[in-house]
Amino acid sequence: METTNVIDLNNKQYYNNREVSWVAFNHRVIEEALDKRNPLLERLKFLAIASSNLDEFFMVRVAGLKDQIKLNFNERENKTQMTPKEQLVAIDKDNRENVRLQYEQYHQLLQELEGHNVFLKQPEELEPHNYEVIKQRFEFEIMPTLTPLGIDAYRPFPKLSNKSLNVFVDVVDATGEDKSAIVQIPALLNRIILLQDDQRMIFVMLEDVIIHFIGRLFSGHEVRRAFTFRITRNADLSIHEDGAEDLLIEIEKFLKKRKSGAAVRLEIDTRNDPTIGGSFLTHELEIEERDVYKIDGPLDLTMLFQLSGMVSKKYPQFEFKKFEPAPPASLGIRNVYEAARERDVFFHHPYESFQPIVDFIKEASVDPATLAIKQTLYRVSSDSPIIEALKNAAEAGKQVTVLVELKARFDEENNVHWAKMLEEAGCHVIYGMTYLKTHSKITLVIKKINDELVPYVHLGTGNYNDKTAKIYTDMGIITTNKEIGQDAMNFFNYLSGYSEKPEYNKLHVAPFEIREEFLDHIDQEIESHRQNGNGLIIAKMNSLTDKAVIKKLFEASQAGVKVNLIIRGICCLKPGIPGVSDNIRVISIVGRFLEHSRIYYFYHNGEERMYLSSADMMTRNMIKRVEILFPILDPDIVTRLKDFLQLQLNDNQKAREQDMNGVYHYVRNELEPLNSQEYLVKEAEQFRRSLKEKPAVPEPVMSRRSKLLDRVISRIRKN
Repeated sequence: METTNVIDLNNKQYYNNREVSWVAFNHRVIEEALDKRNPLLERLKFLAIASSNLDEFFMVRVAGLKDQIKLNFNERENKTQMTPKEQLVAIDKDNRENVRLQYEQYHQLLQELEGHNVFLKQPEELEPHNYEVIKQRFEFEIMPTLTPLGIDAYRPFPKLSNKSLNVFVDVVDATGEDKSAIVQIPALLNRIILLQDDQRMIFVMLEDVIIHFIGRLFSGHEVRRAFTFRITRNADLSIHEDGAEDLLIEIEKFLKKRKSGAAVRLEIDTRNDPTIGGSFLTHELEIEERDVYKIDGPLDLTMLFQLSGMVSKKYPQFEFKKFEPAPPASLGIRNVYEAARERDVFFHHPYESFQPIVDFIKEASVDPATLAIKQTLYRVSSDSPIIEALKNAAEAGKQVTVLVELKARFDEENNVHWAKMLEEAGCHVIYGMTYLKTHSKITLVIKKINDELVPYVHLGTGNYNDKTAKIYTDMGIITTNKEIGQDAMNFFNYLSGYSEKPEYNKLHVAPFEIREEFLDHIDQEIESHRQNGNGLIIAKMNSLTDKAVIKKLFEASQAGVKVNLIIRGICCLKPGIPGVSDNIRVISIVGRFLEHSRIYYFYHNGEERMYLSSADMMTRNMIKRVEILFPILDPDIVTRLKDFLQLQLNDNQKAREQDMNGVYHYVRNELEPLNSQEYLVKEAEQFRRSLKEKPAVPEPVMSRRSKLLDRVISRIRKN
């Protein structure tokens, strides 16, 4: 009797660990700093981005693993079967290599800057006239802000803020007694100091100036040693939602606690003394040796954002060419409300301007026909024009309901501020749902037009943030579809009042429906493939972690369905494993813009299903958040999205493909070079020029496809 081998889809060899996969993503960010096709200052910025990413990773993910160990939680992670300790060891190994590469490239890029007369110097390397400048600056501007904190029986080790820069000082008094002190570097002082020197740009670091003159703070003592250090603290503390009378008050308490969370990482600048051990600090902070990073360079490379900004004023050619987004192609020069009455309006940021979304809210706030505005806000800019429009609408007597998600990590303080301001203006402000983050991006505007109530709904993949819309790729639609309009009304009523979960017509809303919808669609694609032999799934997202979805994708691959995944960050699925995932391809694109849009496509023998969403295929998104998956019903927009997906799948400049061992490699082939992001920038510029030439004629959605993309699509269809 013939037997068939049953493949165990729980085999840990088929999965990447979530945390290790994130470290691999940050490696790809650092690689962009090595890519000489990127302008010099942009390469510096990628090093800064990697540092910012890593801070959050330690504050949340590493901190969470450390908490598990403290609680003696030794259960194995469900995909790769690693204990918390084993995960920390794996993170440490890969991340130390990342940090080594990051600082190696930092020093290399500084050398390249010197070739353009840009220098970062130590105080003792300065010429006399510049040395005198920083000496005076220290005396009259810097020293008055510094407070040396001695450490002894009467002065305990100070509680140092998360991510603050500090100087540790060892001194000897007149009797020969050794003493130690800490000087916190004021966060409000500019960390980069520019010194003018004819044709040269000369910079010095604030901490280097302080260390050089540190003896001025300790008269009568000899400074034996001084070095910079930095502490990263646990920021993933619990918010007590049970029994909270006012979540806003609980969030404010939480923010105070976060500043003093347990230390999870200690960074030490060893440029002046490679022998520094840091044993005193590790003891006081109650951390282990593996939590210490000794670095041959300045700490916290996010300062490279500031440095790049200063250098770019003289060398703008060392940044990406300035780019002005085009008007949305499906909008042309028309008013967004007029256009949406005719058909769905599609937006693709940053290639297309975010301004029509701002105008959508602004116009609603002043139009007498507007009866109500309802909106979810997760992350908004510090001077958001959308907030201002909502305030104006409420003050004008319109019904304005705003869900401000107070639990948006690292935006809590900003969101508390906006919530208070909106409440004062007369908006109805709600804070979300217990134990769930409302991550959905939805706005409902209800107008009365010719005695008819017309709901206008904006749905998007990204935040209502006019600043990040310039650097994040996101998509959205504005629609007057009646069923979606009714769904939007039900959605907001469900969030703001007391009612059972609505039965939606077109929308799929987590935490109840999105994962089930994905699993159903994959099952349907498997069945369709068995009948027709043409199964195809394409999905683009930030991260893929959910085991149930991954196993279902494995099943699709085993059935012969072709699965193409475009995943910027974490991917727990290993593609290309014979008999398991050999029909799955995974690419990651890290480039000029942060790939943030979520797109899900199922071919279904030509009965195509296309969705956009605020949710990734992550367990937290589908189970622990309020998210929306929404269908694209306009066939022209479906076609445009298909072309976009194929464009990214054929990127051979910024795309990296994951192999069966979980390792990423740049896509290299003999085809015509294609950087999908730069292609879309050029396409947007061409469209903007065409509107200037023929301003009275709105451009049809699909007429912008160039000969290059025609060749790309033609090649795909042949394959």
